[in-house]
Amino acid sequence: MLLLLLGIIVLHVTVLVLLFVSTIVNQWLVNGDHASDLWQNCTTGASFYCLASSSNEWLQSVQAMMILSVIFSVL
Repeated sequence: MLLLLLGIIVLHVTVLVLLFVSTIVNQWLVNGDHASDLWQNCTTGASFYCLASSSNEWLQSVQAMMILSVIFSVL
């Protein structure tokens, strides 16, 4: 029984770490000199600049759900 409880705790901690990493990481999609993530789109080349992610409804809902999942996981 103790081993099962330990396995569940390890699984939950692993999922929590992966949730934080996937929310915070700044390069989900890298294509040459273009990097894109949940919060911004960056372009390197002659100069480096970042723009906010597009205002698609699905992207805003994903952003909201990621923030809510982090908050509820901490609680």
